[in-house]
Amino acid sequence: MSDDVKAQRAPKPAPVRGMQDFLGEQAERFDHVVGRFRDVARRFGFKPVMVPVVEATSVFARTLGETTDVVSKEMYTFPDRGGDSLTLRPEFTAGICRAYVSEGWQQFAPLKLVTHGPLFRYERPQKGRYRQFHQIDAEVLGAAEPQADVELLAFADLLLKELGVAGVTLQLNTLGDAETREAWRAALVAHFSAHRDVLSEESLRRLETNPLRILDSKEPGDRALVADAPVIDAFLTAEAGAFFEAVQKGVQASGVAFERAPRLVRGFDYYRHTAFEFVSDALGAQATVIGGGRYDGLIETMGGPHTPAVGWAGGIERLMMLCGEPEVAPIEIAIVPLTVSDEGIAMELAALLRADGLRVELGFSGSEKKRFEKAKKAGAWRLLNVGNTGSGWTELRLRNLVANEDAEPVRARILRSIKRAFHHSDDPETRMIKIFGPL
Repeated sequence: MSDDVKAQRAPKPAPVRGMQDFLGEQAERFDHVVGRFRDVARRFGFKPVMVPVVEATSVFARTLGETTDVVSKEMYTFPDRGGDSLTLRPEFTAGICRAYVSEGWQQFAPLKLVTHGPLFRYERPQKGRYRQFHQIDAEVLGAAEPQADVELLAFADLLLKELGVAGVTLQLNTLGDAETREAWRAALVAHFSAHRDVLSEESLRRLETNPLRILDSKEPGDRALVADAPVIDAFLTAEAGAFFEAVQKGVQASGVAFERAPRLVRGFDYYRHTAFEFVSDALGAQATVIGGGRYDGLIETMGGPHTPAVGWAGGIERLMMLCGEPEVAPIEIAIVPLTVSDEGIAMELAALLRADGLRVELGFSGSEKKRFEKAKKAGAWRLLNVGNTGSGWTELRLRNLVANEDAEPVRARILRSIKRAFHHSDDPETRMIKIFGPL
């Protein structure tokens, strides 16, 4: 290649910082997490929902809270050509609630919904956290009963077990009703205001905007103050206390182990009553794999009717790192035509067997030997050679590539499928085949 051609070659493209590509095992792990999520969701009676990736900026600014880090620092916000301010969704709940109001879904309440997909936040990429990341999400809209909270916690717990995620602890708390929260907030402001001189810069800012978030601070100086901070139990109203007691009893009855975490708070302003996180001991600082809580009152802020609701979300990338090895279904049969002229019938056979539910590999190119090697590498159980003898007969030769206890049923299915389309007959228009091998 000449120097001029080399000079004209375009530079190698790179992914945008904080974005990622999946292939092979990573893609299989992604599908494994989503597949198990869908399966467990069906067992609990949840239905799929889809909402747009882009919403009006006000949907998130109004519901998540103007002072939250997501709204103030992390949202991907841009004007469209019409001058409207739009935002790539940083979470699912606000968009689902917007749809609940704008689409009139209240007529179907209570709704048990699940979804998954990409979300976007402009933050420093780190282990298990990306600027485009993916979540699974479960919501119950229109149910005020603590049993809805229990149902969601049991759902998450079973999902983690099904994924083989070990070393996870459910941390459970209450944020009380509005009266409870206001009293607790006032007590926290008084406590932290008395120690302004040792608070971190970030906690000083939060003291003015969202003092509950100081309880999340990782700064060593803040942690000592957090340890002595008032806990919510001292401010619970009778109603809020009874609700949380019912949740705890229901979780115990469901066989879900948990720890009480009296200083646990969630990052968005809309949470009330139950708050929880499933925390892993294998992810360092980014320990939460599933988190959520109750958000009664959120839908009213969007102009909707009073609608109690509860939900959770889990990071797919984090679950991919923690889940067991996904099971990949093997190729049941690979079809290799002996010559180019045999490719037509090989394609017919592949279509037939796939329509009958078999997993079939059909090589695109290469010699018979190379296609055979590719079939073995793909993990195929059987190899079906297809060739024409020149006498009008098509020969099919089936060989075992690996020993497998499921071989007999697969063999029977292959034979049944072939016979259904290619059979011996006196009709000269019928294709003639000879079958060799252990069918």
